Amino acid sequence: MSQLWEALHAEWTKLRTVPSTGWLLVTAIVLTIGASTLATVAEKCPASCGVDTTRLSLTGILLGQAAVAVLAVLVMTGEYSSGMIRITLTAVPRRTTALAAKAITLTGVVLAASTVAVLGSVLAGHFILPGNGFTGTHGSLPLSLHAGPTLRAAFGSVLYLALIALLSLGLATALRDSGLSIAVVLALLYIVPIITDLGTLDPVWQHRLQRYGPMTAGLAIEATRNLKQMPIGPWPGLGVLAAWAAAALLAGALLLRLHDA
Repeated sequence: MSQLWEALHAEWTKLRTVPSTGWLLVTAIVLTIGASTLATVAEKCPASCGVDTTRLSLTGILLGQAAVAVLAVLVMTGEYSSGMIRITLTAVPRRTTALAAKAITLTGVVLAASTVAVLGSVLAGHFILPGNGFTGTHGSLPLSLHAGPTLRAAFGSVLYLALIALLSLGLATALRDSGLSIAVVLALLYIVPIITDLGTLDPVWQHRLQRYGPMTAGLAIEATRNLKQMPIGPWPGLGVLAAWAAAALLAGALLLRLHDA
């Protein structure tokens, strides 16, 4: 346990002293809130009064997650490119402990930044949407964290971004290369939705991709309306993403133990 605490202290020191950490966290917050604000400004009622206003207000997570993924990749691959990984693994001989320390530290900073990003997005929707016609008169309840479904979507979205970070960290640990890891993570996140949106797939496979793709399943947590019509429910969808993250970390830990630094 003492070795884990020492590893956590070392990882926190590295994470907070690298300039890219702060810039990428700020980028994630700005992208999330900015894109969410633009989405809520553009949506008008009565033209689209049936839209899920909570999900609409969290649109920016589609962009913000990219910055989170890049940060998570660099947490690991940055050490390989600089050669610091040898020092890290010498100081912490148990490689699973070193990876666990990185995962815990990364999760903490991502949860903090994600909370700011999600709250900012929900507040933007709360103040902007009523002016666009989303009021009780048109069947839209005020967007508020006091509402159970909205609170669940907001809390789940924070967890979603943390899981994206862990998925990215696991893949980066396995692949060890910054460019390749970022390309694989972004492809895994964005290619599946593009394929399913094209409408050229067999309906059965389209349904499966929507249920089991990391992003399509994970983002089901944002939905607050028409849940029975979705390919997968909010919490089961987040569970699918958690399974992706766990599998990536397990693969990364195994390869980290087998390969030389």
